[in-house]
Amino acid sequence: MSNKAVYKIASNGIVAAIYFVLTVISTPFAFGQIQIRIAEALIFLCFFRRDFVIGVTLGCLLSNLTSPLGYWDVLVGTGATLVSSLLVAYLSPRLLVACIYPVVLNAFAVGWELFYVLSLPFWESVLFVSIGEAIAVFLGYLFFMLMKKRKGFFEVFKAERNLDFKF
Repeated sequence: MSNKAVYKIASNGIVAAIYFVLTVISTPFAFGQIQIRIAEALIFLCFFRRDFVIGVTLGCLLSNLTSPLGYWDVLVGTGATLVSSLLVAYLSPRLLVACIYPVVLNAFAVGWELFYVLSLPFWESVLFVSIGEAIAVFLGYLFFMLMKKRKGFFEVFKAERNLDFKF
């Protein structure tokens, strides 16, 4: 196995661990109808390195294993994060466009999950989940916009693309 492959595996493990830790320490507001899962800000890593889809999705899966909604969150929530990550990695021409995918997908997927599992009102759940996801994504967006100005930031995680990104 090449050094590059080992580095990618290790860095994806680190991303998964960071996602998990951020979710666990914010558990009171990371699950449920009103949720702000700060770890979702990591989805923007996929904009700069496509292989981070693995780390973000694995971190989400591990976090959802602790969810009060059980296997439903493992399937639905992790699925929404996987699809969002892939869209951010492969279809986002700009960082601002990348904000849309996780907000919309999680709003409807997790909103449906809350409706189905907890019998909560569907549209109310969609609204609350979208607001929480938008907050997390906006924080991630701000973080990457601010860090763009820091020399050497992208070298830290060996970004491979979109280094000259705009909004």
